[in-house]
Amino acid sequence: MYRDYEQAFTDGTGLPLGFHEPGMLVAFRYPKKQESPFCAMMSGVKEASAINYAAQCKLVLDAQLAPRTSKCFGGLLETAVPVRVGENLVGFLHTGQVFLQLPDKAGFDRVAGTLQKWGTEVDLKILRDAYFDIRVIALKQYDALIRLLDAFAKHLASCSQALFLNGPQHASPAMARAQTFIEDHSDEELTLTTVARVVNMSATYFSEKFKEATSINFVEYVARTRIEKTCNLLLNPNLRISEIAFEVGFQSLSQFNRSFRQVVGESPRSHRAKLALH
Repeated sequence: MYRDYEQAFTDGTGLPLGFHEPGMLVAFRYPKKQESPFCAMMSGVKEASAINYAAQCKLVLDAQLAPRTSKCFGGLLETAVPVRVGENLVGFLHTGQVFLQLPDKAGFDRVAGTLQKWGTEVDLKILRDAYFDIRVIALKQYDALIRLLDAFAKHLASCSQALFLNGPQHASPAMARAQTFIEDHSDEELTLTTVARVVNMSATYFSEKFKEATSINFVEYVARTRIEKTCNLLLNPNLRISEIAFEVGFQSLSQFNRSFRQVVGESPRSHRAKLALH
């Protein structure tokens, strides 16, 4: 799904798109076919690479909770969009290598002057052509594209949550039956003993086997199933959050709010507000 989106995004916008883990040991670079020729030339300059790496490290540090944008050595914009599954930061969608205004001679002269100070051997004519060929995008359009990436990041998180709840494909028939029962009855008061009886196991044995199959305990699995349904119901502006909480099976609002924040990484109210923006 990510590869399909990457292809559509780069074809439709002309901008590069990449994904990387939170901890970067080297400067992040796009695939060769996406990379700006100017940025490719700068990657071969040790001093410029060091500056860009430091800027990228600060960028991802600032973008832990929301998209952030900064500038690289040459003044091009770079944006990181966090992908979070609950409270866990999985990685970043990364795009940029653009200007918001037409490049000018003064800007190029600053870059060329710095390179000459460093004693860098570079063909200034080729560099100049690459610099003035950098993509220019209006601020309003760029902001819209970042909102689009933010929506996609949330979609990736939602899909990973669904895959997680589906469990491994090799799950035993008994565990698959238990998961289906939880899905169908998650709006009711569910206990470990109740579901264990459905699959003809003792509560203790079922608890052990269920955690082996899903990697989480029974209580957390039920909570995640309810939260997944909650996210769909939050799209309906006519439903109050308290109504949704009880409709999906939570017995108290405090339990609901705590579970929602653990799984989604923010409060139900904040999540609904972001959904409304998209």
